Parts: sequence; structure tokens; C-alpha cells
Amino acid sequence: MIIVTGTLHARPESFAEVMALSRGHVLRSRGEPGCLEHGVAIDVDDALRLVFFERWADREAIGAHLKLPASRGFGKAVAALVDQPPTLSMFKASALPMR
Repeated sequence: MIIVTGTLHARPESFAEVMALSRGHVLRSRGEPGCLEHGVAIDVDDALRLVFFERWADREAIGAHLKLPASRGFGKAVAALVDQPPTLSMFKASALPMR
């Protein structure tokens, strides 16, 4: 399983548009093959910062997601509306024994 986290920091005047684009992206992504979870939340300490959390079945699924025109379009659209570079991190989840 691949875990993806990311952030966007909207300009005050563009927050509503960034949030609408983000919600649309999340809803589209949830229907993609291999998407196990995809969500966006507002940071409790910074109301202009959106935090994304995603779980994907494997690298192939997230790779296909990132290549989709809709995903690329989302990235381009929000890039014009944020005041800081977006962040994106990927992690491979491993099963550890529970104690």
C-alpha cells in the first residue's frame, strides 16, 4: 500500500476556489482503480492550509492517478491559486506486528 500526503496553502482571496477544486479532485480520485482512501481537511492551526491524505493499493495505482488529465489539470489549476509551493510525499506502508 502507498500512502500519500500533500498540502496546499491558498491565498485568502482564492481559498473558496481552491477548496472547491480540491473537493472535486477528491471525489474523482475516490472512484479510481486502486484508490483505498482520499480526503482533504483544513489545518486547525492555519485555515488557509489544506491537507490531503490518500491510500493507494500500489505504485501502479498512484502512478496511473498522477498521469490522468484530470489530476494534471487539478495541479495546474491550484498552482495559480496558492501562495506557497504545494507539498507531496509518498510512503510505502509495511505491515508490522502488533504488540
